[in-house]
Amino acid sequence: MDLSTLVLIQKNIYLIVTICLCVFLYAYIYSMYRSEKKGERNYEKYSRLALDDALSDEIIEKR
Repeated sequence: MDLSTLVLIQKNIYLIVTICLCVFLYAYIYSMYRSEKKGERNYEKYSRLALDDALSDEIIEKR
């Protein structure tokens, strides 16, 4: 194999990995959106997690 073939293979692998990562990202965003709309989770509570981090603050989710 010469150098141009290796560069072509590298470009193709990079493209495939990038597309796969984009698909996984959008699938994760969609699953979060769907669970929010179904009422299974409320992600608005998690947005205050960094602000309400004292020991005396209310627990977000009881397990």
